[in-house]
Amino acid sequence: MEKSGMTLMERARRGDGEGALKEAAERESLSPEVLLAGVAAGTAVVPANPAHRGLVPCGIGQGLRTKVNANIGTSEGHAAVDLERRKLVAAVESGADAVMDLSTGGDLPALRAELLRLSPLPLGTVPLYEAAQVARSRHDAVVRMTVEDLFEVIERQAAEGVDFMTVHTGLTRRALSHLMEQGRVADVVSRGGSILVAWMLQHDRENPLAEHFDRLLSIARTHEVTLSLGDGLRPGAGADATDRAQVAELLELGAQVRRCREAGVQVMVEGPGHVPLGQIGTNVQLQKRLCEGAPFYVLGPLVTDVAPGYDHIVGAIGGAVAAAAGADFLCYVTPSEHLDFPDVEDVRAGVTASRIAAHVGDVEKGLAGAAEWDLEMSRARKALDWERQERAALDPSAVRARRAFLKDGEGCAMCGPLCAMKIVSRALAAHAASGSEG
Repeated sequence: MEKSGMTLMERARRGDGEGALKEAAERESLSPEVLLAGVAAGTAVVPANPAHRGLVPCGIGQGLRTKVNANIGTSEGHAAVDLERRKLVAAVESGADAVMDLSTGGDLPALRAELLRLSPLPLGTVPLYEAAQVARSRHDAVVRMTVEDLFEVIERQAAEGVDFMTVHTGLTRRALSHLMEQGRVADVVSRGGSILVAWMLQHDRENPLAEHFDRLLSIARTHEVTLSLGDGLRPGAGADATDRAQVAELLELGAQVRRCREAGVQVMVEGPGHVPLGQIGTNVQLQKRLCEGAPFYVLGPLVTDVAPGYDHIVGAIGGAVAAAAGADFLCYVTPSEHLDFPDVEDVRAGVTASRIAAHVGDVEKGLAGAAEWDLEMSRARKALDWERQERAALDPSAVRARRAFLKDGEGCAMCGPLCAMKIVSRALAAHAASGSEG
């Protein structure tokens, strides 16, 4: 821990903006005081575990650029470490702001150590996944996981250098009762949520993450881990959005946000999920109100259920609306969502789609520099300046690739000699010249 055992949030409250806070502010082109105030109030976070060497810190939250997370990680049938390395590289190259290791197969500690070694981005995990793997190994069943199994994993991952952790603390017995009473089309689609539901029903006990919340806070405080309070009851079908179970969990999370802040622990809140377009703004506003402005981290959201293979587009539509409404952190969705194990190209497609959504949201929020970026591209297009357009592009490599075989250096293959920019520019120039001659 930096500086006499104080957490980053506590140092921010004392006006100390050095270290990770200063670095994150510089990357955002903000004065350190602005970010410091956000972290002090809990409306922004800077996930930065001191044990993560080589980390380039970034800020997430109110008044900051909307950030994008890329999920990578193994499964039981796909546990190649080299593939995850390449996916990490693809996420970094594509402009992701953070990465989550959601691995469930293979040697999880070894893979996590490799990702922490290689990643300049904040690295997040869901400790429950490794705890479930441990329970299967030790006790032959996920539902036989003990509280010690779970907290042993949480503490180990924190000590290793994980910057933020998804912990499904709001899925309490009370929230679960709403799900069981109301019913759903898709029940529970969160992997962590499903594990906890099965465990709670098997043992007739409270969620251990909620029951032992103070222990969780102690670990997070000791190792400077940002908690990402997960949405274990997020809707997995549009028909289930904004139901009693989802809102009941959010109420629990709001109370837990306050406990995190009282403990000096940085916290953000995760959100849905599958949400019809017209409900996204309401969901964001509800979270911001109930969770007192805590940074909001959304999966997508996915605005329709009928486009498997194109869910990166579906998620980008929802992400743009969510970001415009005030969401701070978009978790990407890849074309493989609901279908297959993502590959390197899926990672690139998912990050790019979510970056577009984040930028659209930033323009709508009036974030400094966002609209100016669009204006720069528009001016470059009018000037038919292709090098300038490439520099202004969100993905310069896409511009290079599509311009590579075009012989006419001025126009594009779509219009050729009938380029609207050329025609009007020449007509206006000729008109101006004739007017001056007269």
